[in-house]
Amino acid sequence: MTAAALLLGGCSLLPGGEPDPEPVGTASAVASEAASDPALAAFYGQDLEWADCGGGFECTRLTVPVDYADPYGATASLAVVRLRTGATGQDRLGSLVLNPGGPGASGVEYARAAENVLTEDVRAHFDVVGFDPRGVGGSDPLQCLDDDEVDEFLAADPTPDEPAEVQRLLELTAQLGRGCAASGELAAHVDTRTAAKDLDVLRAALGDEKLTYLGKSYGTYLGALYAEQFPQRVGRFVLDGAIDPSLSRGEVNAGQAAGFEVALRSYVQDCLDGDDCPLSGGVDAALGRVRALLARLDEQPLPTSSGRELTQGLAYYALAYPLYAPSLWPRLTQALTEAFDGDGTAMLALADAYASRRDGGGYANNSTTVIHAVNCLDRADEETVPEVRASVPEFEAASPTFGAFLAWGGLSCSEWPIPAVGEPVPVDAAGAAPILVVGTTRDPATPYAWAQGLAAQLDSGRLLTLDGDGHTAYRTGSACVDEAVDAYLLAGRLPEEGARC
Repeated sequence: MTAAALLLGGCSLLPGGEPDPEPVGTASAVASEAASDPALAAFYGQDLEWADCGGGFECTRLTVPVDYADPYGATASLAVVRLRTGATGQDRLGSLVLNPGGPGASGVEYARAAENVLTEDVRAHFDVVGFDPRGVGGSDPLQCLDDDEVDEFLAADPTPDEPAEVQRLLELTAQLGRGCAASGELAAHVDTRTAAKDLDVLRAALGDEKLTYLGKSYGTYLGALYAEQFPQRVGRFVLDGAIDPSLSRGEVNAGQAAGFEVALRSYVQDCLDGDDCPLSGGVDAALGRVRALLARLDEQPLPTSSGRELTQGLAYYALAYPLYAPSLWPRLTQALTEAFDGDGTAMLALADAYASRRDGGGYANNSTTVIHAVNCLDRADEETVPEVRASVPEFEAASPTFGAFLAWGGLSCSEWPIPAVGEPVPVDAAGAAPILVVGTTRDPATPYAWAQGLAAQLDSGRLLTLDGDGHTAYRTGSACVDEAVDAYLLAGRLPEEGARC
């Protein structure tokens, strides 16, 4: 993620919303799809072969065209997992498809954590389905760099101060792009709009006339582009930790910089209010010490017990990772305490957790590289070195800690060898059923303003707000949010306009 890319009590919620609709699952989807587009009939009509894969789950493979403009050409295979509900008849509400974000996170692994991801009531009425999007994890993944190259990529200097450092940043980005392109034809077709087409093939293969969907973080962007292309097939959609599709790459980076700064301030205040905090003084003074640590690491990395060094680049990921969930704040406190004492081991462990790096080396998945492959296809707004350099002061004004880091992230697609196919545009999904958008006021990775923007763009959008910390809201500790989301998924009842938890 050099040329930075960062992945996401009481309430005043009032009852209300739409009347209870009919159950969403049907078996009529396949025939209608085959009739509407004969070239895709074989994909929409495929008979999934499920096999037991442990823990009560079934696994299968879904076949999709690599290029939907050439459905008789190459195909890709997607990994799919399902946890069946025991409900029958009117109690069975069809399939609930999940995407946890990224881009690059595994929907298969997310579904396997269904006990934590969904409430018992939801699991009782839906088949829980997860899939790895094209290019990701178990779905014919892009293999862009080897493990040593990923180590080098993540540890590199993300805030270049001199021409040689800028050149190195560009070289690493170009190396990643070349590696992804060498993976084959699929590398040009891992964009989100195409992944949304896969989602519709999956819907039909599951036998559901409409798609019921829970998307978090990047999964909201996938869901929004699905709703834009297939509004008539939108069932009950929950988009939690939303991305605003109208934002440029620069606006996304600037929004994240500000969002992580807000989250860091919230963490620092909590640390200062508690015991054993290595910071002191007011919030601004404490933040100054954190920034001083990052500045020192730019000149001299810290040693760790593994023999690897904690560089400034890795420290940024170590700092960002715990801001996704307040439950991780104590780990950040301990890691900062050790880093101030000259030991980077705990900070390095946080950075490795963020990147899914195994203790003995190697990576559990390709999320740290495929995120760039997807993002660079989705937005055709590459920035140049002079443009990025000129933007740094504005970024730093909004985010003194993360500003330069994410400003230089604007170069992430400047050397990408495959032309982009998408662009930032508002999504209205005209004709879609109601879509519930959930935003958290101090979300670091997907700032609250993005949820407001997406809900306003969607013709049928309804915003639910959580006044809180951390990335995404459903099943993160708010009973109020959980009850509201469940009411919509299970009975189609939306929270009232302006509902807050």
